[in-house]
Amino acid sequence: MTAAYDTPVVLDRRDGPYGEVVLRRHGALFQIIANGCFLMDTSDGRSERLLVDAAYDALDGRPGPALLIGGLGVGFSLAHAAADRRWGRITVVEREPAVVDWHRDGPLGQLSAAALADPRTDVVQDDLVSYVTETSDTFDALCLDIDNGPGWTVTDGNDSLYSPAGLASCARVLKPGGVLAVWSAAPSPDFEGSLRNAGFRQVRTEEVPVARGVPDAVHLGVRPG
Repeated sequence: MTAAYDTPVVLDRRDGPYGEVVLRRHGALFQIIANGCFLMDTSDGRSERLLVDAAYDALDGRPGPALLIGGLGVGFSLAHAAADRRWGRITVVEREPAVVDWHRDGPLGQLSAAALADPRTDVVQDDLVSYVTETSDTFDALCLDIDNGPGWTVTDGNDSLYSPAGLASCARVLKPGGVLAVWSAAPSPDFEGSLRNAGFRQVRTEEVPVARGVPDAVHLGVRPG
């Protein structure tokens, strides 16, 4: 019985616009796999919550800030933001229809149902790279969690988001003094340099220790006022 319990069970497998996406259950945990690459699971969520909290703290108390979250994932960042009444509107951009379905009508709804029902929340099905390039909307904070980090992207096209042009697009959707927060599976001093070169100020990295290996990290930068 123990061996069977410890074997991951595929709950859904789909060919999405960017390749294969899989939702698995491994014991009590849900896992998302993209093109054979492990993305995230529901085991912790501390660093995803830090992503949101660190962004808010860097805003220095501005009232009702608008938040853009890049990537719905397992829903940790959205759920945490929606539980905080200090945030104003919350927009989530998710490019995989399957991930949106797993939250709206599937097992991940147990993590995000209240957040999705919150009138402040809007889920946009789009590629984040395209969204930050094309939208006319602006936000006080942009929290990115679409890859395993700037140097470990899920698809090759995501590389452009961390390039000078991509970071310029991120800055474009931020209001003056707005905050960019980027989740990473490991600290990246090189990316700190990229943020500074793109004009962001107050660049810093916050780390979250993990059970094994290097800590998770949240890279932060502020768009000049």
